[in-house]
Amino acid sequence: MIAWSLPRMKLNERPIARLKQINHILNPQRGFSSVKQGSKYSPNFKQYLKLPNGETGSFFHDVPMDLNLKDRTAQMIVEVPRWSNGKFEISKDLEYNPIVQDMKKGKVRFVHNIFPYCGYIHNYGAIPQTWEDPTENSRNGGLESLAGDNDPLDCCEIGSSILQTGDIKTVRILGSLALIDDGELDWKIIAINVEDPISSQLQNLNDVNKYLPGILEATREWFRDYKIPDGKPSNSFAFNGQYKDVADTIEIIQDCHDSWKKLVSGSKENEDFKGLPQIKRAGADFAVKADEQPAQPIPKDIHKWWYI
Repeated sequence: MIAWSLPRMKLNERPIARLKQINHILNPQRGFSSVKQGSKYSPNFKQYLKLPNGETGSFFHDVPMDLNLKDRTAQMIVEVPRWSNGKFEISKDLEYNPIVQDMKKGKVRFVHNIFPYCGYIHNYGAIPQTWEDPTENSRNGGLESLAGDNDPLDCCEIGSSILQTGDIKTVRILGSLALIDDGELDWKIIAINVEDPISSQLQNLNDVNKYLPGILEATREWFRDYKIPDGKPSNSFAFNGQYKDVADTIEIIQDCHDSWKKLVSGSKENEDFKGLPQIKRAGADFAVKADEQPAQPIPKDIHKWWYI
């Protein structure tokens, strides 16, 4: 039977093709892509997640978090490339949670250049399938007085490459910083792309200080000051601005993943809090069509260097 069946399998390419198809679907870095609509740097810009089968998915809900406790890695959605100014983020308000440019008073938002930095100083994004619950005070690290900011966990990728909006990367978790933004808890997860040349040398915050001296201090300074050019006060931090280590950070990620499960289950729908994120996700056999338009010019005043 074996001698008869092996040649048959070699001649029949359908099982091999099917295996390749399954592997393609299960590998998010190969299988996921994006569909863009509208003009970048304008209110009508949207970048949707496209699944391997062509269906529209949610960057928030359909990209697996893939937390690996052994390797201490997870997935990251890149929203803002390093050294750029457009404040792009996964939308909470639109169905399927496309990446859009944040708006205030009818205008798209940018971050200013704070000397000696240009725009964002990291590849900035989010960890999918996590949610900082605004309906409950934090259970993390003794911050019972602070509620979450209603977003996925923010992630700061500190590698050497400039990534692109919509990229999905596996990153190694290195630590975290507890920013307090307008009275809400807004964790910043520090991580590095596992494809980065020095990623294997970075396993914790001590390694970050050794191989990338100054980046943690710069990160704290940047998040403290980046809103000052908009006329706002400097931000503050919990724990006197001290970073949390890898173990504590993984607990934070797990806790926010549990909160996300409650969100998508619908158990938060009757809360008094208004403005919970949209939870519509893949499964409706729906696909948006690409309609990308030329980018709008960035306002000239965004290129100004601010001295704080």
